[in-house]
Amino acid sequence: MKQAAALLILTMIPLLGAELYPDLVLLDGKVWTVNPAQPEAEAVACLNGKIAAVGSTAEIRKLIGPRTRVVNLHGKRVVPGFNDAHVHFYSGGYNLTSVQLRDAKSQADFRDRIRDFAAKQPSGRWITGGEWDHESWSPAQLPARQLVDGVTGDHPLFVQRLDGHMGLANSLALRLAGITRETPDPPGGTIIHDSNGEPTGILKDAAMEPVLAKVPADTPEQMAESVKAAMRNAAQNGVTSVQDMSASPDVLSVYQQLLERGELTVRIYGHQPIDSYSRLVAVGIRAGLGNDKLKIGAVKGFADGSLGSTTALFYEPYLDEPGTAGLANEDMIPESKMLDRVTAADAAGLQVAIHAIGDKANAAVLKIFAVAAARNGPKDRRFRIEHAQHLRPEGIRALADQRVVASMQPYHAIDDGRWAEKRIGPERAKLTYAFRSLLDAGATLAFGSDWDVAPMEPLMGIYAAATRRTLDGKHPGGWVPEQKITVAEAIRAYTMGSAYASFDENIKGSIEPGKLADLAVLSDDILHIAPERLDEVGVLMTIFDGKLIYDRVLKH
Repeated sequence: MKQAAALLILTMIPLLGAELYPDLVLLDGKVWTVNPAQPEAEAVACLNGKIAAVGSTAEIRKLIGPRTRVVNLHGKRVVPGFNDAHVHFYSGGYNLTSVQLRDAKSQADFRDRIRDFAAKQPSGRWITGGEWDHESWSPAQLPARQLVDGVTGDHPLFVQRLDGHMGLANSLALRLAGITRETPDPPGGTIIHDSNGEPTGILKDAAMEPVLAKVPADTPEQMAESVKAAMRNAAQNGVTSVQDMSASPDVLSVYQQLLERGELTVRIYGHQPIDSYSRLVAVGIRAGLGNDKLKIGAVKGFADGSLGSTTALFYEPYLDEPGTAGLANEDMIPESKMLDRVTAADAAGLQVAIHAIGDKANAAVLKIFAVAAARNGPKDRRFRIEHAQHLRPEGIRALADQRVVASMQPYHAIDDGRWAEKRIGPERAKLTYAFRSLLDAGATLAFGSDWDVAPMEPLMGIYAAATRRTLDGKHPGGWVPEQKITVAEAIRAYTMGSAYASFDENIKGSIEPGKLADLAVLSDDILHIAPERLDEVGVLMTIFDGKLIYDRVLKH
């Protein structure tokens, strides 16, 4: 009925006035709507930033007016604009302009890239970013400050591992931060020492904070350029919405300026640190404050670290570091602190998301969520676990039963799968990135990338979820293949699942009349090619708010 009514109104356009003709019409495509009532269509009409009609090419062609822009898709696949449920948007844009270490193949390559970058920087400028991954090196050995001291000159350096839970500081940065052999490990952090007791420069989690505190803040102009770089990257990958897990007040101010100037080309849901919840509550902020382009009202906490840094919190020790089972984050020391924050934030109407990687961390968060919900009573709160990476069977049941959103990043599965079993063994790995088990239990999956920890490329995320082929090519049938899901299920997790995670399922996530006109046109029909070919697929066009903002074909 909704679709028929929309078509009826639009066929009356000649009687109502030319201003009501569609602004944009897509014809002769294969439209996957993610709308069960009308899953497939051929054409879409967009008017005033919203989807006006969805139907056959013959039906939509009748709606074209004198000023309507018409795009013939020539049979290309169209999906809703992707909604990345977990990004660090500003830092991702910033790192596009900083030293590139993610694909460094060895310690020598790592050092040489830093040397070349440092040589081009003004005297004394900090070198940050990096996103390195020592697990890609042979041997997979952590770098030390001595590796880079000779090539960084007067530049303080702090480059972080791609997961953001560990970084390397050069000797100058350690000196500026006051970190010496006598400096104790802070709660929730670790300073790595060499055999002589000296800091190696590797700092984990909370131990990074003294160095980060010394890094000068960017100017608003520099921040705006980083956000624009991030938006260009989003458009090239069909991403029209992001949920920013680290939207500081300064970053939000830049987003607002871009919105006011009409330059914001991605919809943003900003999350604040959970320790700032009282400030948000004091001024009356609740989940969903803002508009369909920029809103806030969510807080995020941390339960533990990461698998790659051996700081994810497990019940059992790491196989390759038997002296540790991971670290609880300082937000969880003691756990009652996190419970009090979650309960208070939820009672005030804020949405709560908590990062949890290890099985013990996930269990602790689910218990906290259950207690907070019982104290505050029933409501549509949509608690979220960010990553939900390593679970036990009871954790999967609890996620579904408690209706907690599993905000997951499938690309991590094909990245971590190269080396995860040396950390935790095959038995614990069976429920790592447990997409299939979670869906079968009735849980809601919201997919994202964790950019810039991983690429902001939803098509690669869909490839990862559907194939689980690790990046090293050693699992052609899939790592833990029983956890694969279908391409259609993965698309839904990247669209409707992510929309649900941000209370937006009524305005986006599917292609149907009345919803926001955010769409992606793909180079191949991902629903009808072998999933193993998904890594060959690209985005041809991205439509945001009814406007073509990226066009790889026409180059507009």
